[in-house]
Amino acid sequence: MGLLHLHVDGKVFRDSRNREVTLRGINVAGDAKYPKSPDLPSFVSDKFFEADDVSFVGRPFSLEDAHVHFKRLRKWGYNTIRYIFTWEAIEHSGPGKYDDEWVTFTIEVLRIAKQYEFYVFMDPHQDVWSRLSGGSGAPMWTLYAAGLDPKGFKKTEAALVQNTYDIPAEFPKMIWSTNYTRSVCQTMFTLFWAGRDFAPKAIIDGVNIQDYLQDHFIAACRYLAQKIHDAGDLENDVVIGWESINEPNRGLVGVQDISIIPPEQQLQLGTSPTAFQAMLTAAGRACEESTWGFGNFGPYQTGRELVDPEGESAWLLPEDSDIEQKYGWNRDSGWKLGECLWAQHGVWDTTSDTLLEKDYFSKVPKTGEKLDYEVFTNTYFLNHYRAYRDAIRAVWPQSIMLCQPPVMEVPPDLKGTVDDDPNMVHAVHFYDGLTLMTKHWNRLYNVDVIGVLRGKYWTPAFAVKIGETAIRNCLRDQLKFLRDESLNYMGNHPLLFTEIGIPYDMDDKNAYKTGDYSSQTSAMDANHYALEGSMGNGFTLWVYATENTHQWGDFWNGEDLSIWSNDDLELPGGADTRSLDPTSPAYSESHSNGDQPQIDTRNLKRALTSPSISSSLSRAPKGYRAAEAYLRPSPIYVSGQLESHLFDLQSCTFTMSLTAQAATTSEAPTEIFLPEFHFPEDQTAISVSGGKWEFDVEESTKIQRLLWWHAEGEQDIKIEGVKRKVGEYSNSVEEVSYLEQCQRGQCVIM
Repeated sequence: MGLLHLHVDGKVFRDSRNREVTLRGINVAGDAKYPKSPDLPSFVSDKFFEADDVSFVGRPFSLEDAHVHFKRLRKWGYNTIRYIFTWEAIEHSGPGKYDDEWVTFTIEVLRIAKQYEFYVFMDPHQDVWSRLSGGSGAPMWTLYAAGLDPKGFKKTEAALVQNTYDIPAEFPKMIWSTNYTRSVCQTMFTLFWAGRDFAPKAIIDGVNIQDYLQDHFIAACRYLAQKIHDAGDLENDVVIGWESINEPNRGLVGVQDISIIPPEQQLQLGTSPTAFQAMLTAAGRACEESTWGFGNFGPYQTGRELVDPEGESAWLLPEDSDIEQKYGWNRDSGWKLGECLWAQHGVWDTTSDTLLEKDYFSKVPKTGEKLDYEVFTNTYFLNHYRAYRDAIRAVWPQSIMLCQPPVMEVPPDLKGTVDDDPNMVHAVHFYDGLTLMTKHWNRLYNVDVIGVLRGKYWTPAFAVKIGETAIRNCLRDQLKFLRDESLNYMGNHPLLFTEIGIPYDMDDKNAYKTGDYSSQTSAMDANHYALEGSMGNGFTLWVYATENTHQWGDFWNGEDLSIWSNDDLELPGGADTRSLDPTSPAYSESHSNGDQPQIDTRNLKRALTSPSISSSLSRAPKGYRAAEAYLRPSPIYVSGQLESHLFDLQSCTFTMSLTAQAATTSEAPTEIFLPEFHFPEDQTAISVSGGKWEFDVEESTKIQRLLWWHAEGEQDIKIEGVKRKVGEYSNSVEEVSYLEQCQRGQCVIM
């Protein structure tokens, strides 16, 4: 078993042998967003509102299947896991009621991850607050605690939820993310961060709703951290740290005028209410709202639509006292049920439906201090992060803390302050927004979004980049800008891109019909090119989802970003199994470890017609897609300082430069992950500036590595593998059709 101890050294990670470590990771797993019992992906409505009585035991996968998934990911060269869990998984039954069965289960999954030598950091995940408001994260009772009624969200459009959509399969793509600018999320996040300032009447169990929500969230995470600590064999050996709450959103804090769409609001899709219109419809009033689409040039207005709740409200009514009794809390008498909380604070008048204070959230009500996103990040967000950090560190003082500020915003200004924590990592998310929203890889043009947000251009027209080379360089430059910005604001710390990825269901799922994944491969390659060129300290790709299918994607809001799917074929691992006859003893021996057969376009029909395979069609062939692009070489341990590394997919060439302070020792060489698919040992050419190298395959994980012993000073390596056409291993239409028939039990063995 290798030594997994990892520590932060300035702006890099190092192992126990003082080698620089690059974290090459994956988010595990998308399935953790929704319960296992009952099984409630986002397109299932049955028992949706019985959210107290759920269990996440079995998420992200069963203990029996954990070995299969971890072994697969390790073999693909991943050494890091961003472990997704939700607040709901811990505390779904009610405030302070923790699910110890799930906690015990999670500890056992982490122990299995340890066997495969992963670095793991814990991610308390949320999207648009909660499953009940169209995402994931917080338990249902938090909405009730804030005075909201999840059953009223649909008609009021206070949140758009696939589970309650009339036809879940027709839920508009990526519309879930607009919930951040709808009433429920705007209210919940405003209360979570700044309830004391903006909702002083919201008192529950003697404390403001801000403290009630934050204290419960932090206590739940601390409870899990304590149990992991008490396990005695996980901290530092496998669990290296904790990330702060996923993708924090300010809600209404700092919004200058709630009667208009803020100019910084980049996303509009479907109905697009102003914050005031959202308050009105949440309270049962009818409003005519603008409607928007999202095209190749971003959002565009399509018309107007009347949203009429017909008097139905998203707020609890006075007669909903059974909710209060169920959870046992005491709501202050000054907080009225049945009336919009913001109206109770004088933002608008319910008798005339007129807006009274359009700038209510633009300043601190008591002091008049002006607010914007930058102030929010450096005050409200940072105050919460400190409390969360201190709670985790009270359990585990050595924990690496991954600080994730609001996405795409300027990070907090921590450099040289008491918060300039030497054991902190800056966690950043980045998506190619145009590709993600349109679900299309546009080879003609893209936009420098970060440049626009930071005021780099006199007009956004100058941010347009023409041609695929310029697009790739633009993505790289945006990530590099975020790396440099991090050093300027956060200080000398590692930067880790904890989310980045691409949609696979591009162009109305064309690849699933034709087998042509060339667009996905190009997009994924461009993202990895950007990561390599940015010189961050690694990434955790979004996402691995064990239940992904072509029909439902990741089983969550129509997203389809999983690198693996039950409906795709396995990519060959190398010459070993591709060249074997499926009926031969050697083929049987090569699959005796329980792995699924590795089948490609050249041997699919042979495999299906072979007697030895036909009996096991139910479990084969399944796999992952556009893997040529993400199954790529990467430095693992660098003896010295990593200067640059790059994989050119077209030429199948990997180059790397480093500066070594001393010659490598025999037990601590520089190590490079070399995927056998691209670099079979007998078809790989290697040139180095000096020293010696050798191929090595880890016995426990079957990972192919290159070990390189070199002298001190500047060192370079070039590794050339097997050139292939992009998409060579895509599935033909005929084979996809035949495979689908077999999976339905309708094919004929010829």
